[in-house]
Amino acid sequence: MAAPCRKMASRSFSQLLCYFSRTAVGSGACRRFSVTSIDRATPRASTAADRATSPWSLMAAVCLQRLPVITADCSPIEQRFKQMLQQMELEKSMLSDHELRLMEDAERMSRRQADDYDSDEDLGDQEIMMTQDLEDSWEQRLKNFQPAPRVRADIDEDLTSVQRCLADSLVLLAEQQVGAEKLWLLPQAAWQEGETLRQTAERALNSVTAAGVKATFLGNAPCGVYKYKLPKAARTENSVGVKVFFFKAILADGTPGSAPTASLLWLKKSELQKYLKPAYMMNVGRFILNL
Repeated sequence: MAAPCRKMASRSFSQLLCYFSRTAVGSGACRRFSVTSIDRATPRASTAADRATSPWSLMAAVCLQRLPVITADCSPIEQRFKQMLQQMELEKSMLSDHELRLMEDAERMSRRQADDYDSDEDLGDQEIMMTQDLEDSWEQRLKNFQPAPRVRADIDEDLTSVQRCLADSLVLLAEQQVGAEKLWLLPQAAWQEGETLRQTAERALNSVTAAGVKATFLGNAPCGVYKYKLPKAARTENSVGVKVFFFKAILADGTPGSAPTASLLWLKKSELQKYLKPAYMMNVGRFILNL
């Protein structure tokens, strides 16, 4: 049995195919092999008639966020944890240069009061500033320093100012015409043939803000999508509804933002539900983070 198998293994693949094509085991027990090349079906180029026009209109919107400018206030548990870390750092830390100099000055003063004090240790007429004098000058400078207020009631209540609520992240809303009514939405624009959805989102942002606004888009892929149908009276065979693709962007550091206008609002995430419709807010709230 091994000899025929060894003989068959020594043959080439083409010879095996010819062998099986000539061998008949019954009338239909073995399917014939063919050495002809397989004809691969090439996809047919779609024509304009084959392309079905989508009944959904495409739009792109941008979620522009202004990141916090200052740190947020610590919660009670965060404050206690901060104090514990400061106490641990103080207990494990070494003496600083200023503390070592304080000890040296105290030792020098004690030697001056002793009977065996050597006057050669003095530096002559050179003025010596003691560490205590340094601390007094630092204390005076600290009293004269007035930090900027963290809470500014006049600005924080102005929803059109990008400088409000510096400890929170703000989102830009624009008042736009949708059908016969005006709605508060993220800046959006209709997609035009020949441009990408990100380019549409950039155009939407430039159309509602000043030209000097600089924003950093976070990638070329949308972070969310919102789909809604048009009213039955406005529907046609070629227009059933709208799909809005959202892109995220961050207001660049140092950018003053757009000039305050009544058609633009800078809101915290907790304030969005007052201006956005529930279905729209449910989709938008998934990708808006309190950074």
